[in-house]
Amino acid sequence: MHTIHRVWALCLSLILAACATTQGPSVGAPPTDGIQATAVDAYRIGVDDQVQVSVWRNPELGITVPVRPDGMISVPLVGDVLAGGRTPPEVAKDIQEKLSAYVRDPQVAVILTQLRSHEYLSRVRVTGAVRQPVSIPYRPGMTVLDAILAAGGPTEFAASDRSELHRRAGGTSATYEIKLDRILNRGDLATNHPVAPGDVITVPERTF
Repeated sequence: MHTIHRVWALCLSLILAACATTQGPSVGAPPTDGIQATAVDAYRIGVDDQVQVSVWRNPELGITVPVRPDGMISVPLVGDVLAGGRTPPEVAKDIQEKLSAYVRDPQVAVILTQLRSHEYLSRVRVTGAVRQPVSIPYRPGMTVLDAILAAGGPTEFAASDRSELHRRAGGTSATYEIKLDRILNRGDLATNHPVAPGDVITVPERTF
C-alpha cells in the first residue's frame, strides 16, 4: 500500500503544484516538501477532468477516463463511481472498498492526468504595474519569471522589488516576497519561486 501511495504522489507532482499552508507574509521561498500531497488533498475533481485508475497487480482493471457530466466514472467490475466533487484519495478509497468484493486486498491509485475543470485552480494571474495583466494556464515547472514575461514585464512605474506572490488554499493563505528587479536586471533568481495553480502575483506601483 505504501508503495502505491508513493507512486501516486510522484505522478501527481507532475500535474499539480501546491498551496502553502502557513498564514501571513514570508520572506523565504514557498516550501516544497509535502506540497504535492497538500494540493491533491485540496483539489476537488470536476466534470471533464481526466483520471487514471490503477489497481496494483490487476492491470486489466485500470482505466483512464474523463469525468462524465453526472460526476461519475465507470470502473471495471465496480460500475459507476462518484468522482465529481471529491478528492483523488476519496475516490480511490471508494473504489478500493467496492473492489474488495471481487479482488483480494485491492490496492487502488487514482491519478489526475488532465485538468479540464476548476478554471481558477488551473491558472496563474499577474496583476498590478505590468504591461498586460494576464491570467495564464498553469504548466508544470512554471516560475515567477515565466508569468511576469507573459505579462509583458513591469511598467516604468512599478516598484518591482516589492512584488509579492499570493497563495491560497483551504481557507489558509501565504504571501512571499519577489525581488523582481533583481530577477530581471541582475539575474538574481533567489526569489524566482515556482508557481502553483491559483497563484496571484502582484506588482505594485511606486509611491511618489
